[in-house]
Parts: sequence; structure tokens; C-alpha cells
Amino acid sequence: MRTAFTDLLGVQHPIVGFNRSPAVVAAVTNAGGFGVLAASAYAPEELDAQLTWIEEQVGGRPYGVDLLVPERFAPGDPDDLIASLRAQIPAEHLAFVAELLDRYDIPATATRDIADEFAAGVSPTGVAALLDVAFAHRIALIANALGTPPPDLVARGKAAGVVVAALVGAPKHAVRQLAAGVDLLVAQGTEAGGHTGTIATMVLTPEIVDLAGDLPVLAAGGIADGRQMAAALALGAAGVWCGSVWLASHEDVAIAAIKSKFLAATSADTLRSPTRTGKPARQLRSAWHDEWERPGSPAPLPLPLQPLLTGEAWQRIDDAAEAGHEGALRLESFFIGQVVGSFTELRGAAEITRTMAEECEARIAALGKAL
Repeated sequence: MRTAFTDLLGVQHPIVGFNRSPAVVAAVTNAGGFGVLAASAYAPEELDAQLTWIEEQVGGRPYGVDLLVPERFAPGDPDDLIASLRAQIPAEHLAFVAELLDRYDIPATATRDIADEFAAGVSPTGVAALLDVAFAHRIALIANALGTPPPDLVARGKAAGVVVAALVGAPKHAVRQLAAGVDLLVAQGTEAGGHTGTIATMVLTPEIVDLAGDLPVLAAGGIADGRQMAAALALGAAGVWCGSVWLASHEDVAIAAIKSKFLAATSADTLRSPTRTGKPARQLRSAWHDEWERPGSPAPLPLPLQPLLTGEAWQRIDDAAEAGHEGALRLESFFIGQVVGSFTELRGAAEITRTMAEECEARIAALGKAL
């Protein structure tokens, strides 16, 4: 299948596999798609190791990196960033999370605090360090998932011959991204997992296509099989950006407990909530969200204070859920789109890629016969 996206990146299938797991990125890429690593959760040295591993697996095939580059970031002391940010968390919020964990009897665990690393990674200094690592590797694309990429990122991408992509959830976002000079837009509808807006993919995609002119647009949100991919192409997209579907793959690093909840969920079992990151993000609804919605519960804090508040809690919940703890299983959740209702089994990421492409081609051929 040939589109403006496959021509731009030199891939066989116009399918982007966005995931935090290097194994998913490599599998999608080797199956003819385009893998993109969610990089903000890594420290610079970890990201360097992961990109090196990916390159060893893909044999020169193109792949990309996605970073969170927030336009707004809570102010902190650059010389002691994490401590200064943690000092801004109200006692009321700390007490609420502590009481919640006690009530569900979640045991304490001795794990590193990845919330500190995430907050550092999305700070201006941390983003700069991760960008240095990314551009030191053979990436073919770099995407910004939160807001307009800064001018130096766009200029750096163009100088290095790296495609600069940006995710948008509304036409006004696309206007700003086009003015910034990005090379590729991703129209992400509200059905998507993670940070997303309120406009549906079916409505958003043609709006962004019309604004983009000759610039390629990928559709994202609610796309997990070839029929949905064919619909995206019919809307004018040059391909699809998929995230949730890989969470039902063998290669994804999610624990078995959350994958089991995904397989049991329906498409009505997700919600947009800021209670994990401080920004509205679609995730699997659980008792965690019920607790935050109770009368008298505190309002979520802005990014990155909310993940600093809840990061240790989620590590404890994950660890306990993996051991089968009843309370943790009730709380357990992760970012996932509405397509979770179509998940029936775990599959390999390469199989998912190839099947999606084959189903899309078959569906387009069938539609052609209807003319």
C-alpha cells in the first residue's frame, strides 16, 4: 500500500505502532510498519540503551521517538527540581492518597520512584537531554504529544532530516502546528488512550486533512483493525497512528493483571480523567477513579505535580496487583482507548501489524467492487 506517509518514511504499511516497549517498536517495524517509542518515561542513559537495542533489532529500517514537550510546566528550582516540585503538593492531597492506599490495604514496596524520573524527563532541562539522546541515534521521526513543538526542535529536525510530527486534538491545534513548521500531523480523536481531547476521530480527521493541504495526516483513536484503518484512509488520512492495540500484544510490558482487565473490558469501560497525570487522559475505569470522584475528594493537580503525587501509589498498586492482591486489582488501571472492548486475546505485535494491513486491503477491495 502506498500513501504520502509510506513515501515520506519509506515503509511498507502506513501503520504507526506507538508504545513504551522497545520490543513492540521493533516488531512493528520489522513487520513493515513504523514503530515509535514513547520515550518520556526513560532517563537519558536508559533511552540511549533502548534506542541502541531497537537499532540492533530492525537492521536499518526506520523508526521514531515520541516525547512529551509540555507548553506549560509547574515552576520549580532548576538546582533542586524534584524537591521543589514535591514541596508544592498540598498536604490534603498527600493525605488523600495515603488514606486511599490504606483503605485498600495496598502494601508498601521498595521500588525506585519512576515519578521523579518522569517529572525530570518532561521538564525543560530533561526534555533537552532526551532530545540530545534521540538525535544521536538513527531516528527517522520525532513526535511531540503535548502542544506545539518549540522552534529549536523543528529546526533541529529539519537540519537532521528527521520528520517532525505533532499530535492534535482540535483544528485550532493544527493551525498552530502548521505555523510552527511540522512535517506530519496526527489527528487524535477522543476515542484514543492517553492524553486526548473531546472530538471524535470520524469528525476530527477530515477537518485536519482539509487544513493540512499537502501535508500528510495520520488518524489516531479507535483504530485497532483493518476496517477502522480503511475508514481512516477513506477520510483522507495517509495512514494510522495506533497505540491501544499494542497493549494487547505479548511484547507490551504491562503486567498480566492489567492485560487480563483489558481482555474483560467493554468499550464503555474507559474515561477521560486527569487523576493520573494532571491532564485529561483516557484510561480504564477502576475503583481509583471512583475514589477521586467521591464528594470531598481533592481536585487533581497540574502536570507534573499529579504524577509526583500518585507515582509511588501506582507502583504499589501494580506490584500488589501482579501478586493477585484483591484491593489492588480493584484499583488497577492503565491508559487505554475505547477499542479495548474489541480485545479478545493477546497476539504478537508483528501479527497485529500484518493482519491490520491485510484486512485493510481486503476491505478497500470489497468497497471497490460495490461501485
